[in-house]
Amino acid sequence: MLVIFGGLPGSGKTTIALLLAERLQAVHVRVDTIEQALRDSGMLKAEVGPAGYIAAYGVAEDNLRLGRTVIADSVNPIQVTRDAWLQVAKRAGRRAIEVEVVCSDKAEHRRRAETRATDVEGLVKPSWDEIVNRTYDDWSGRQIVVDTAYKRADDAATELVALLRRDLA
Repeated sequence: MLVIFGGLPGSGKTTIALLLAERLQAVHVRVDTIEQALRDSGMLKAEVGPAGYIAAYGVAEDNLRLGRTVIADSVNPIQVTRDAWLQVAKRAGRRAIEVEVVCSDKAEHRRRAETRATDVEGLVKPSWDEIVNRTYDDWSGRQIVVDTAYKRADDAATELVALLRRDLA
């Protein structure tokens, strides 16, 4: 299956995605890592644009075709990127589950965004103003919503594992 994560920076999505990948023995495909690798290559003549997402779609599809569960980890801010992930699963003949990670406590979200360290060398995290002012389309309503405001990442991952296993049964 393809588990498609999305959510604003600082919401906790990568932390939960990593825990879920570990527990499901799944492949973790992170767009931030791919985009930074593209920047580090020195081959880009402009901003990364959609290149990171397009590369991630290819890596995810290859792994889905091998029968692996893939955790797709990205902000996924607009409907077109979410639809593209769904097409990846469809082409590979696999099921897709969408997960939106939110932090409903704005003060906590801001604290996280402003105090977190980068875990991808060279990656510059967005400022709080960039986070709250970015384009972020409403989701379709078919996603699982995980609110990290009052829930530990470990607990959220445990709940997701149970939901996904029940859904697959």
